[in-house]
Amino acid sequence: MQNPCIRIHQDDVVAVALEPLSEGSQVLGVTLLENIPQGHKFALKNLEPGDRIIKYGYAIGEASCPIKAGQHVHVHNTHTLLSESAEYKYDAEGAKKAAEDWREKNPLPATVPSVKAYRRKNGTVGIRNEIWIVPTVGCVNRIAENLASWANGKFLGGEPKPNQAGGLEGVFAWTHPYGCSQMGDDHAQTRTVLADLVKHPNAGGVLVLALGCENVTMAQFKEALGEWDDERVKFLTAQESQDEIAEGRELLSQLAEVVSKDRRESVPASELVIGMKCGGSDGLSGITANALVGRVCDTMASLDASVILTEVPEMFGAEQMLMDRCKDREMFDRTVTLINNFKDYFTRHGQVVYENPSPGNKAGGITTLEDKSLGCVQKGGKAPVCGVLNYGQRMAEVGQHGLNLLEGPGNDIVSTTAMTAAGAHMILFTTGRGTPLGAPVPTIKIATNHPLAEKKSGWIDFDASYTLENGFEEERDKLLAMIYDIASGKIQTRNETNGYREIAIFKEGVTL
Repeated sequence: MQNPCIRIHQDDVVAVALEPLSEGSQVLGVTLLENIPQGHKFALKNLEPGDRIIKYGYAIGEASCPIKAGQHVHVHNTHTLLSESAEYKYDAEGAKKAAEDWREKNPLPATVPSVKAYRRKNGTVGIRNEIWIVPTVGCVNRIAENLASWANGKFLGGEPKPNQAGGLEGVFAWTHPYGCSQMGDDHAQTRTVLADLVKHPNAGGVLVLALGCENVTMAQFKEALGEWDDERVKFLTAQESQDEIAEGRELLSQLAEVVSKDRRESVPASELVIGMKCGGSDGLSGITANALVGRVCDTMASLDASVILTEVPEMFGAEQMLMDRCKDREMFDRTVTLINNFKDYFTRHGQVVYENPSPGNKAGGITTLEDKSLGCVQKGGKAPVCGVLNYGQRMAEVGQHGLNLLEGPGNDIVSTTAMTAAGAHMILFTTGRGTPLGAPVPTIKIATNHPLAEKKSGWIDFDASYTLENGFEEERDKLLAMIYDIASGKIQTRNETNGYREIAIFKEGVTL
């Protein structure tokens, strides 16, 4: 029988209910003065206005009125300590010691696990062998979907799915509303992210589909793309074609012939790139699912694999924790710039930096952005921060092995697209409220609580609530085994079986 509540850190002045607790219950030496919902907090001591509310060993805000021991601690009696500006300190000795302690606890194993994947001509590795149709402009979205539907029926009997041996595994169109009526950074970012998708190693072949009169011209797109393999990347401009459907089918047939010959081979798991995301978080996210993903992050980083953490606005309030683990001064400075640039993005639009969390987050027990952020960054484990990527940059070009921070917002579809564009082979997506969406790559949904895993079994791949019963090591090993099986094409994620895949591109400026 698990404990009904948890005090996460010895310095915490609140505890979290792991199940609904009733008024009058005696827990952790206090008598509850009201009902406490699952995932919500209650005070372990009397607090006065202005007292810091400590959770995870850090302040998540301060009391806005007197709070008695045993009372519910939430939005009605707490307010944030965040502001648009903050000073950060670099501690070289502290960072060095943190890295040494981490490596001591996460030694490089004598044998690195292997997975069955596709070795591409340029040396990169893909865990799926799909044909991707990438529209350069939203005007041809329906043409792209029409072609993908035809190809799946023609070559796969309408059933895209991974194959343990190899061959064509699916044809997918990444529709979006952009590529025209954009200027400046938005125009450049659309072009860059779409080019990143063309280069993704999970795509054995790509059809780039243009209209012909859009801002993102085919000439510009090819320039952004750089070098490509003529056998595996084809281009079609609809306005220049007598029959774009017939020509598109012919080009897809050529790609399918090439891709169908590809076979999986054994590659070290250290070549995997894993993205980490949380969406629909609740009060248990930082205790179960995110903490579990953090253990996986540490294991993968110890193998010298690459792991990506994004959602920069959900680092606000916890950013110093990450900065304290930067491998050197340069990485610290880049992390400070990453945080401050995103704060500037908020203030340029007249917004406060602490508007988060969402109504669903609050209903699940998250009170302030600090509360959410401290839970969010648990996904990064304790690994040193080895790389910082700008939005649209690719791991293969600028990233480092180990833990990397990626510029991107918290929005689920935008951030999963950003990690995919950066080269993530799959994404570990934790959720306390539940969400069906998926990235273009396999998206492993990890529930923070058992009721969600039971209720939405059609969405959820892994139930992290068992960490409370079985411990993190056992559940980490189970999740790692699932990751390796998914990478090897042995099993599909729920987003794959459901056909839930989509992209969204970050936009800041005007639409013409």
